[in-house]
Amino acid sequence: MTAPEDIREGRTSIGIELGSTRIKACLIGSDATEVLATGSFSWENRLEDGLWTYGIDEVWAGLQAAFAELVADAERQHGIRPTTFGAIGISAMMHGYLAFDAAGEILVPFRTWRNTNTGAASAELTELLGVNIPLRWSIAHLQQAVIDDEPHVPQIASINTLAGYVHEKLTGERVLGVGDASGMFPIDSATRDYDERMLQAYAAHAADRLPRPIAEILPTVLPAGAAAGSLTPEGAALLDPSGALQPGIPLCPPEGDAGTGMVATNSVAPRTGNVSAGTSIFAMVVLERPLAEVHHELDLVTTPAGDAVAMVHCNNGASELAAWAGLFTRFAAAAGQPLDGDAVFDALFREALGGEADAGGLIAYNHLAGEPIAGLDAGRPLFVRTPDSAFTLANFMRSQLYGVFGTLALGMQVLTDEGVALDRMFAHGGMFRTAGVAQRFLAGALGAPVAVGELASEGGAWGIAVLASYLAHAESADLGTYLEKDVFAAASVSLVEPDPADVAGFAAYLDRYRAGLAVEAAAVASL
Repeated sequence: MTAPEDIREGRTSIGIELGSTRIKACLIGSDATEVLATGSFSWENRLEDGLWTYGIDEVWAGLQAAFAELVADAERQHGIRPTTFGAIGISAMMHGYLAFDAAGEILVPFRTWRNTNTGAASAELTELLGVNIPLRWSIAHLQQAVIDDEPHVPQIASINTLAGYVHEKLTGERVLGVGDASGMFPIDSATRDYDERMLQAYAAHAADRLPRPIAEILPTVLPAGAAAGSLTPEGAALLDPSGALQPGIPLCPPEGDAGTGMVATNSVAPRTGNVSAGTSIFAMVVLERPLAEVHHELDLVTTPAGDAVAMVHCNNGASELAAWAGLFTRFAAAAGQPLDGDAVFDALFREALGGEADAGGLIAYNHLAGEPIAGLDAGRPLFVRTPDSAFTLANFMRSQLYGVFGTLALGMQVLTDEGVALDRMFAHGGMFRTAGVAQRFLAGALGAPVAVGELASEGGAWGIAVLASYLAHAESADLGTYLEKDVFAAASVSLVEPDPADVAGFAAYLDRYRAGLAVEAAAVASL
């Protein structure tokens, strides 16, 4: 089928992902590898009353803008304006807290994954359930509200993630993909549902402080490929106020950005994993066997099909790196030699290749927010050197790139100590667009091959579009088979093996990084 025929006859799938800095929409054809149109909307979280949030009005304004831009792009490229699609998928940042009353009205402003005010709840739940419950998980936010005796708690009828909330408004169905649900409450991979023993333990623990059992408060869990409702007339009007979008389109289960990242990188099989670098950075490793111990550095989540995954999640990713690039962009303009942002990134990244393997003794901390893996409840971005450090631009940039991977490497070391083996890590995110730089450094940091592929360019928006397209194939193939044979069979992938000098250099850098966390902690206490 040609692209116009796919669009005209509704043989397309649209994926929309609400990321930390952009809401992205991606349209694919009957060939899932073919991106037909895209749209986006930029937004930023903000700190209000001590909590990171996005306004609910911004959610819908951003969705509408990204969708409208996608429709316009489709018309511009293919001469036809789509009014229907074969399937729709919604994805968003995982975790966080959206609480609703019985009428479906939001009770408190959306609390994002970035908030670290849930320490007491996290510790309490980890002890109660016997698994690590990170600060950002939805159940930690709920329990912290209980501990703090917040006035809205007696009115709670349901909680959801951002993807689940948007999906419910579009379809009327309060359901959630198993991968996203695994960041709300622990999942039993044998049943592909919430862990029943843990549900009962928490229900008993909170019985006198919540208005209903936790099983009723959480959304229903669905695996990839399951029917998850269809677009209602009200939902169509929410997404497209112009009235052109037709209702009745099926939706796949809403997923989190971790799950769509796994799909976008074909990393749903054991001994594979992926690293996603954006505002946050996280690694997902699909496990062959259960871990021997509970580790505070690791989340146990699942693939969109429900298989167990160890997740190393760091609140701070490439934002500080981008801030430094912005500084150099302004310097170029002030010097009368203006460069666009991509050119500045490219020049700085390539300069880093000339740096010493250990970054010359320089250390960069990218902590704009708290970082639980590093034991920090708040962030202070720092660049640190000693008088005898080799302070060159090349070493400075290598230290900044290493700094993006620093806390991630601390968490990945725990998996190495557990004997978890990796055949390949797939990397995606804007910092990997400059070929052979961040990819090479990450391979050195992990001591494992790192792949970057052409299909990950649209990231999670493409991943959720692929999950939407999987609705039509779920009866004939499991998710891994569909990705391997129908989506990635002809994919072009660049694989970089770890350079022994980079491995040794990053190890030396990480030793200094770990020791220097005391400096970071002092900055948090003092500034």
